[in-house]
Amino acid sequence: MATPLTLNSIRGSDGTPRLVAEGEIDLSNVESFTQALDATISESADAGAVTIDLSAVEYLDSAAINVLSVHADDVKSMRLIAHPYLMTVLTISGLTELADVEPAQRDSDADG
Repeated sequence: MATPLTLNSIRGSDGTPRLVAEGEIDLSNVESFTQALDATISESADAGAVTIDLSAVEYLDSAAINVLSVHADDVKSMRLIAHPYLMTVLTISGLTELADVEPAQRDSDADG
């Protein structure tokens, strides 16, 4: 059974494509996450900037880390907004070296 995951692709107030994820990202649903990330990146002019909002994701496994790492190389600028629970694993994995990673603010709106 797949782990619940909701994915929405929107545009931020600055026009940057934004993928908003809610739930958990693991091997059971990483393909859906990958497809949504591919679609979001394709919306970005010349593979420019994208924002990945993981503020409502409290768990992701190594498959998700791998997808984020590979895709960070595909764009000029990847901004990750991560749930504070994820900050340690994103740092240890080295993803903070590949993308602009920031902890989600508790009272921030969806447009960050």
